[in-house]
Formats: sequence, C-alpha cells, structure tokens
Amino acid sequence: MTLAERLRELIDACFTGLWVQSHEHEDALAEIARLCHDQSWRLATWDVARGLSVAGTAESATAAAGQDPLAALRALPALASADGTAVFVLTNFHRFLQSAEIIQTLARQLTAGKQSRTFVVILSPVIQIPIELEKLFLVVEHELPSRDQLLELARGIATGAEELPAVTQLEAVLDAAAGLTRYEAEAAYSLSLVRRGRLTPETLWEIKSGLLKKSGLLQLHRGGETFDGLGGLDGVKAFCRRALRAGVRRADVRPRGILLLGVPGTGKSALAKALGNETGRPTLTLDVGSLMGGIVGDSERNIRQALRIADAMAPSILFLDEVEKGLAGVASSGQTDGGVSARLFATFLTWLNDHTSDVFVIATCNDITKLPPEFARAERFDGCFFLDLPDEAERRAIWNLYRDHFELDPSQRLPNDAAWTGAEIRACCRLAALLDLPLTAAAENIVPVARTAAESVERLRSWASGRCLDASRAGIYRGPVDKTAGAAAKTARRVRRDPSNN
Repeated sequence: MTLAERLRELIDACFTGLWVQSHEHEDALAEIARLCHDQSWRLATWDVARGLSVAGTAESATAAAGQDPLAALRALPALASADGTAVFVLTNFHRFLQSAEIIQTLARQLTAGKQSRTFVVILSPVIQIPIELEKLFLVVEHELPSRDQLLELARGIATGAEELPAVTQLEAVLDAAAGLTRYEAEAAYSLSLVRRGRLTPETLWEIKSGLLKKSGLLQLHRGGETFDGLGGLDGVKAFCRRALRAGVRRADVRPRGILLLGVPGTGKSALAKALGNETGRPTLTLDVGSLMGGIVGDSERNIRQALRIADAMAPSILFLDEVEKGLAGVASSGQTDGGVSARLFATFLTWLNDHTSDVFVIATCNDITKLPPEFARAERFDGCFFLDLPDEAERRAIWNLYRDHFELDPSQRLPNDAAWTGAEIRACCRLAALLDLPLTAAAENIVPVARTAAESVERLRSWASGRCLDASRAGIYRGPVDKTAGAAAKTARRVRRDPSNN
C-alpha cells in the first residue's frame, strides 16, 4: 500500500494527527499533493525556510504566517471550509516541539480538527512526539521504494540501450539497489553511468556500503570467502545450500536462519561470511552493542531501523556474531539498564518470529546457556547446529587449504593436531610462513583451546549431544566421532583380569 493510499484511509477515518516518518520529504509531499488533487482537498505546507504555502493561493495571502511555527499553527483554522477537507503538512516540525505554547496550540488544533475536518501531517525522519501529543498522533512509515519503483528509476536514468544491462544483470542491479531511498538510488545509478557507461551492481554496492557505515547500525560484508575455502562442516553447508536454493517461494515457507553453537575457532563466523557469496546474497553484520543509544528511546528506535533496512535489502543474510555477549544482560536488564536490553531482545524476537521478508539470519554463539531459552525455540531458526573440533578427515582438508594459501611445502610433516580447531591450524600455517619455520616448529607456539578451556569444551559438547544438529554430517550431534579418540577411550575402559590374582 502506498503512502497516499494509507493517508486517504486514515483521513477518511478522521485521524487528525498523522506523523509520517520519512527521509524523502519531496517524494512524500508529491504523493500527498497528488492525493489532495485527486480528492479535491485543500493543501497547505510549511517549513522554516519557505514559510506557509497554500496550494492555489498567492504568496502574499499567506505571508502573515511567514517562518514563525506558532503563527503557522494559528493560521490552520482559516484553511477550513464548510464542506471540504484541509490537509496541513509541517516539514521537520519535530524541531519546534520543545515549546509548551506550540504543543498546547497544536493539541487544540488536532482536537478541533474532527469538527472542521482539518488534518495535520508532520513529515520527519525521526519519531519524537511529546508525551502531551502521543495519543493525538498516529505514526505512518513512508516505505523505501519497491523493486518496481527502483526499476522505473533505472529506466528513467539509463535511457540508452547500451546503458541498461541485460535482464539477468539488471536483476543483480536491482538487488544492489534494494534498501536505498529514491534519492540515493538515483545518485548511485548516475555514478554507475559516469564510471562504467552502464548500470552495474558493483557501483551500487560501494554506495550502499558507505551509507550503511554512516548509519552505524549495520555493516555490509563483501569479502571473497566461499565454502570451498572452508574445510569440513559438510552438514551445515548442505543444509544452507538447499534452504537458500534459487526459486520463488511462498512467504510462509521461506528459510528463517540458523543458530551456530560451537567451540571457539571452529569456523562459525567464516561460514556466515562465506554463505553470502555462496548464495549471491549481501551479508549484513549487526553489532548488538552498536544499537545502544544514550537518549531514552534511541536503542529501541535503532533496532527497528536496523531491521527495517535488513527487510528492505532482502534477499540478504543478517549475521549476528557471538550473540550471547550482546544479549547477556537481558535477564537482569530491569536492574542494570532500565529494561533497555530486554526491550531490544523482545523487538528482535518478535521480528524473528513474524518477518516475512527473505532475510536469512545466522547467529553464532560460544555458550548457549547464557541465552534465554525462547531465543532458540522452533520457528525462530530453522536449526541449531553444533560445530565440534574437526575430525581427522576435516583436519587434513583444512591443512591442505592453508598450506596452499600460505605457499608452504605440502610434503613436510604435520604436527600432532588431534585437538586443534581450524583457527589453530591456520595460525600454525601463518606462523610457519611468517617465521620461516617448519610446521612442527611453528606448532610449539600454539596452545589449543581444547587444552586451555578443556572443561568448557567438554561441557559444551555434553550439552549439545542430542540437542543440536551436527554441522559436519547429516543428523543429530551425538558427541565426538574421531576414531583415534574413540579407540583411546575404549582402551582406557578395558580392565585386564588375571585369575591367578584372585
């Protein structure tokens, strides 16, 4: 539903105060103007730079209101007519709502508007409604442009046949433009034409990455990682490839995401970053800590805005790394931060459960016991995978990858790596290249996490057994399966009995 269609319904229902959250005021004003023209409504607009302007009226007739916000509000009753409707649009008026006189005048006008059919629309990029006016305003979001609107903008700017790419490339351009405002999309299209002579997704991704960094809420990851550069984890790789295979799906059967639990260094973050390239989706990184604001209401507004951007950029990957650290204070939020963490968590949980956009969420976690139990329940994620220490075959694959990457001699002897993670194997190869040492010598600088945090690792394995899916192979995780470890365990349990000792 367009902004004009929603405003028409609300005005017909006699909501006299409408707060439109928009970063594109000119486009919103154009939609409102068309609506008023089609409905034969009277339209007046005001901003601090141009003052009051009434459609179809000479400027001299409205000069008395000028740039004074209070005088503009007091001019509102003059716009009313006996049998008509008047719409008064105030741009960026949140800047003037610190005055008690303005708040009181606006409240009276909104109350009187039900009889005179005068409606106040405030255009603002933020929602900052004084408590005195909260019950008098209804908030409406001016949605970001749809895919069809982005296509229309592209065809309007790329007028030459050679400037508009083929159908498959055009789909990639529209994917890259998703989540941009109309103004940003026009600028990105124009820059692409200047640089390349045609529309290309690479330029749009560059623009979008800068815009996301400016917001401080999300970061766009555009690395070159793929599944081929990640040893092992065949179970979760196969699951993700099948869940995110190309094809149109109904909204109620779209994939939701996965929760990755595991020992530190086993490839959880690397898998999340590689999935975007593997499936042709942008990977958005959400840092829960960056959502915290210093002003009351900022944090809640930030999480809503971040999720709104993620929805607009669908199809996409939303990556939350070490989520238990960002949500660790939820249980005691009421005593420590006034309930901010709890409200952030509730907003995110509701979105996880209800969103219909094609956003695939990957959350990684090293200690699931620190997460509230409702976070991982069914229908929030498609599966919870446990990433154990790699088995022998997986370790050989990881050694091969990193020996090739760091250009090491593949014939040299490998160190004893029975309890190593993929990160520790990479560190050993990097140190061997850095220090010009054999791998066995470089390994003397590595202390595996399975030794430094042995109790934590075993506790994590014990918890995951029977509760999580196995990231390395299909099915439920049932504990370590390394044959050498299993043989050692059996040997340790064997009791030698000699009848002569009885």
